[in-house]
Amino acid sequence: MTLAMTLGMTIGVKRSLWMMLGELVGVGLVATLSAVGVAALLLNYPTAFVVFKYVGGAYLAYIGVQMWLSRGKMAIKNEAESQPAGVFELMTQGFVTAIANPKGWAFFVALLPPFLNASAPLAQQLVSLIAIILTLEFCCLMIYATGGRTLRSVLLKSGNVRIMNRIAGTLMIGVGIWLAFG
Repeated sequence: MTLAMTLGMTIGVKRSLWMMLGELVGVGLVATLSAVGVAALLLNYPTAFVVFKYVGGAYLAYIGVQMWLSRGKMAIKNEAESQPAGVFELMTQGFVTAIANPKGWAFFVALLPPFLNASAPLAQQLVSLIAIILTLEFCCLMIYATGGRTLRSVLLKSGNVRIMNRIAGTLMIGVGIWLAFG
């Protein structure tokens, strides 16, 4: 979502759609692999799930602390300062962001198994669940990209970014604690 907001701010919503396409392919792949393989592995080795939970919680808390410590500047370049990214680069950035996100893997590993019925055909269930997930993901990406474009002038002011980072950092620390100990 942060990538969508940043790209919405820097290159606009229309060009951000290429990143969103790559991200949706990546999210679909992560969801599928989580449902089929990773979830089964973690369900057979509950200790691995507990370790994964603590590591994920610590990672989120670390991100929250980093947001608190930031100096209140957005790490984006001006459109005039850099060469615009091509379609393939945007799609690759979205795809890599989706598959390299440990929070995404943790989310799907925890979310999908309870919604799968072992006595029903797995493929049909996966298609339905992943279609819903991708629809919601696309809607959220569009909201963030549009919001980034709309709020560009407000968010580029250092004091406003600092406040936003502190609020988001506090929430990330809270989610990290909840994930680790909840």
